[in-house]
Amino acid sequence: MRILTIKMILKHQNPCQIICSRSKTSSAQYVASRVRDHTFEKLMDKYKNLLKVIAIQDLILANPTNNPSVSLDFLSKLSQKLHLNRGAASFLRKYPHIFHIFYDPNKSQPFCRLTDVAVDISRQEAEAINALPVVDRLVRLLSMSTTKSLPLRAVFKVWRELGLPNDFEDSIIARNSHIFKLSAGHELNTHILKLTEEMHDKSFVASVENWRVMECCKDCTVDRTEIQYGFKHCYPPGMRLSKDFKAKVKEWQRFPYVGPYEGMGEKKRSKTRIMGLEKRAVAIVHEFLSLTVERMVEVEKISHFRKSFAVDLNVRDLVLDHPGIFYLSTKGKRHTVFLREAYERGCLIDPNPVYNVRRKLLDLVMLGRHSMQTNELKSVEICQTEKPCLHDEIKE
Repeated sequence: MRILTIKMILKHQNPCQIICSRSKTSSAQYVASRVRDHTFEKLMDKYKNLLKVIAIQDLILANPTNNPSVSLDFLSKLSQKLHLNRGAASFLRKYPHIFHIFYDPNKSQPFCRLTDVAVDISRQEAEAINALPVVDRLVRLLSMSTTKSLPLRAVFKVWRELGLPNDFEDSIIARNSHIFKLSAGHELNTHILKLTEEMHDKSFVASVENWRVMECCKDCTVDRTEIQYGFKHCYPPGMRLSKDFKAKVKEWQRFPYVGPYEGMGEKKRSKTRIMGLEKRAVAIVHEFLSLTVERMVEVEKISHFRKSFAVDLNVRDLVLDHPGIFYLSTKGKRHTVFLREAYERGCLIDPNPVYNVRRKLLDLVMLGRHSMQTNELKSVEICQTEKPCLHDEIKE
């Protein structure tokens, strides 16, 4: 690791004063050298097709008609952008439980709509989102910004991950003018989402604090100096941890830092401050992931918040530097980061209603085109029940 694999250079000073030493490897080499976790890789192997399904689903539902549909010709033009390598028609036919292709004689061309089961899952997701405390989630996100404001376009990048309704600008922001306000950005046609002055003093507790409290309550003999500023670590299976590595992690765990909802404090550059800023960046990514529905997000999307969160480090490298806290997958031509502690056997340990509904759509993706006649009842059952873990998945 390049940041966490640190050197104690101040031998005669406080051993907590550590700076990072980066190896001379390219980012691509660093990504390739990471220890793989097959559980997360297996999950992402399914998710990469789910993301394509969701993209097409959104295009269909964006059509304001009673029975929304899109033409195959329209989807074919977007095949490259949607990463449909074998074309739109071939991809749609892989998922007959989700998409229904039909011929429109009036327009003399084939169209695609969602199946009744897929429509019902979409409805359930909308209902689950409406039941979430989305206002609090958005306020927390804004509170992590040093200016209590964020570019609206950055929030649009992660609206689905945060579990916001697709019309959140109207249904959440406009309806809560006592909490949020929009102002023009410095660039043309850009907007800044801000918290109102009354919300600036609102305090929040980071999610990692819940783990710290539980650890202290669970074991009275635990070293509280290590827990006070520590994070839960769970490494990929098969990753070898040397004594030197463990010692450095233990030292890092004890190192104090400024929390994601706290002010930045002093600005002078020092070796201690550099280490503190790196740990603060870890805390921000940890909290960001804790705010998402599935405790996962694309690295590129988090990067849109770097300036607002005052994070000067490369987010991808930061994630790779802490394999006990995060996991990076490169499946589906995208870099996706997971919060390791939130998952067990490929499923969220503490699932929420939106996650449960989205897993139903994932189950339909995994069904593929298997036995359409014998599995019609199966797809209905998926719509009504939950399937808990990856080890029970239907083999393709």
